[in-house]
Amino acid sequence: MRLKANKALGRSLWVYLCNTGSCNGCDIECVALGTSRYDVERLGVKIVGSPRHADVLIVTGPVTRKMEPRLRMIYEQMPDPRFVIVAGVCGMSGGMFYDSYALAGPIDQIIPVDVYVPGCPTRPEAVIHGLSLLLEKLEKMES
Repeated sequence: MRLKANKALGRSLWVYLCNTGSCNGCDIECVALGTSRYDVERLGVKIVGSPRHADVLIVTGPVTRKMEPRLRMIYEQMPDPRFVIVAGVCGMSGGMFYDSYALAGPIDQIIPVDVYVPGCPTRPEAVIHGLSLLLEKLEKMES
């Protein structure tokens, strides 16, 4: 199914944002993608309000125990082909919350991850770069 990803998406990505327990720093930066300063819609990226319409899931924060089943459910609701971008250090390793009893772990232990975007918080430019890396990955998969 992933081999036909580039043709299915047509270089237009629909993105769903999900906070799994972050401090909201990365969320604010990801929401800024839709503002006139960054305007990701000119690049063919649309932020959608439902995972059922999304091609890409951008996840921020470490996965708390209460969010673990919800993250799996959101991921399963996405149609194939589906891709995941982790925004922020907390989602990659737990960040400053790494040893908390309330965490189920970093995101890659819960669902498969395609692109990592480091930072605390991640800058909108870095998230745009992560989206371009995902597009490059899709082009390589196609050829």
